Amino acid sequence: MSHNTTSIPYSILELASVGAGSSIEQTFKDSLDLAQKAEDMGYTRFWLAEHHNMVSIASSATSVLIGHIAGGTKKIRVGSGGIMLPNHSPLIVSEQFGTLGSLYPNRIDLGLGRAPGTDQVTAHAIRSDRMQAVYKFPEEISEIQQYFSAENAKSQVRAAVAEGVDVPIYVLGSSTDSAHVAAEKGLPYAFASHFAPAQLFEALNIYYNKFQPSKYLDKPYTIACINVIAADTDEEAENISTTLIKMMLGVMTGNIDYMQPPVKMNSELRDLAANPAFQRMLKYAFIGSKETVKEQTSKFLKETGVNEVMVASHIFDHNDRLKSYKIFSEIMKTL
Repeated sequence: MSHNTTSIPYSILELASVGAGSSIEQTFKDSLDLAQKAEDMGYTRFWLAEHHNMVSIASSATSVLIGHIAGGTKKIRVGSGGIMLPNHSPLIVSEQFGTLGSLYPNRIDLGLGRAPGTDQVTAHAIRSDRMQAVYKFPEEISEIQQYFSAENAKSQVRAAVAEGVDVPIYVLGSSTDSAHVAAEKGLPYAFASHFAPAQLFEALNIYYNKFQPSKYLDKPYTIACINVIAADTDEEAENISTTLIKMMLGVMTGNIDYMQPPVKMNSELRDLAANPAFQRMLKYAFIGSKETVKEQTSKFLKETGVNEVMVASHIFDHNDRLKSYKIFSEIMKTL
């Protein structure tokens, strides 16, 4: 499953992470600044995740933030990575993204997942019948496709703002279940290998082998997400990565806090990073200088054969984050 990595699109997954001592308002300003600069760096998409009840992540009203980013940029595609569909009514999602698609023609993507993006108590508060909706995920995707179709004008229930609007749907996943859905529906598939790498290859194989061409897509299209922290030297990148290590420790222990400033790498944090649980989650965290990250990224692209790579970067300092994305864009232009 390998290919030449020439001209592979590269994109950004943004969580709008809130740093200690910062504000949500500043976080949104930084997200827009990143999107504007990413546009100039040649990034293809800028997707925003959906998370709830987390002080460290401000992308909870995902569709609102997509509109903000799209309104402040000119050509980069902006979308959801993703909308957690069981949290929402398919009709409302169609109305929101139909509106976005009309405001920003040919620039909006609708990535759909079925995880809650939060804890179970909060998930119940979002939508009490959520678990029923989880099992109806394929059917609810079909409902959205129907609302977006011009033919739906004859239906009793309509999302008039969505009818005939071009907003491509992507199926998101972190396990093999979603691969079956994407393949059977003939839709592009984006895998969350930046935090759930274990089933990446199995999921890709299922998707490629079971893919059914559709009116939306004639052949498989895959996106895989990785973590990248790039800096001038391996040592500098390693120090910056202490923010990510502390964040992952919070996730694994259920003690989620604001994104913490980096510290000089020490033996305690290095031992944490070497822990098997960390290694399993951060298998595809590429941390280092341009040369180091280039080697890791090239290997990943050759091994997976994905059509596009998406990058998440949990970096405390905004300028460090901009620099990391700039280095990665330079890497991708040489592969």
